Amino acid sequence: MKWITRERPKIDRIACPWLIKNFVDKDAEFVYVPKNEVFAKAKELDAIPYDIVGAAYSHQDEFCTFDFIIKKHDITDPAVAQIALMVRGADTDRHDLSPQAAGLWAISAGLSYNYQDDHEQLAIGMKIYDALYSWAKYVSDERHTWNPNLK
Repeated sequence: MKWITRERPKIDRIACPWLIKNFVDKDAEFVYVPKNEVFAKAKELDAIPYDIVGAAYSHQDEFCTFDFIIKKHDITDPAVAQIALMVRGADTDRHDLSPQAAGLWAISAGLSYNYQDDHEQLAIGMKIYDALYSWAKYVSDERHTWNPNLK
């Protein structure tokens, strides 16, 4: 299936494709277009619009599109739930929701600044979310404790 959203992604528009590819539709394709073209192109391409006002897959109350996808598709993986807090905190400027939210915002904003091609940015962002998932699933309890002052 094709999924379509606004160009120049940052947080939700990179996190959602990662979630969709890994938990909803492994063959999904993603299209980025100017904001005012999303719904017309969605019809033309038979694509699902997401993360834009007026789309079924979008923010609801204090929850972001990533949260909506988790609920809609009954995704129960605890690591995904942990990432959802990071994404929601970064995407809604609620960095208090997760210790990683501010860092995720910084990385996302930096990616958007460094890459003008949305699909190139998506490819790099997918790797970042793979790393976040591995951290949440396997090593989130691990601490970096190296102290150069200890002998």
